[in-house]
Amino acid sequence: MMTTAIPDGFEPHFRKSPLTDPWEPLYSKRTDKAVIVGLRLAKPHTNARGLIHGGLIAALADAAMGYSCAQATGWTTSFVTISLAVDYVGAAEIGQWCAVESEVIKTGSTICFAQSLIKADDVVIARANGTFRVVPKKQ
Repeated sequence: MMTTAIPDGFEPHFRKSPLTDPWEPLYSKRTDKAVIVGLRLAKPHTNARGLIHGGLIAALADAAMGYSCAQATGWTTSFVTISLAVDYVGAAEIGQWCAVESEVIKTGSTICFAQSLIKADDVVIARANGTFRVVPKKQ
């Protein structure tokens, strides 16, 4: 029997985006230095073979790492992606819990480096790393 349970600590995601609206419901869990993004995989998340789409993985990893840079810096600034790299090492299917677990490697005054493991039911299916630039506040 397929579970629809959401793991402990996850709440409806606090940030909405036109890109991710079709993928709802999304969930997130905040730690001191990261934002973990998760979702229960469904048909809108898949490719023609019924497996999680690589574009979904890349987009969620990009978002989770950017949110994690913001979390690590106390949400005092915004970030935009400079570079993103994803290595796909596995697959996931409808019904599995997918979580993007990010870690901020280094923050500076204008740049933040982060990495993440993307897991389906706690099995690594991809890894990603990204570099993010601080967006200057408008005067």
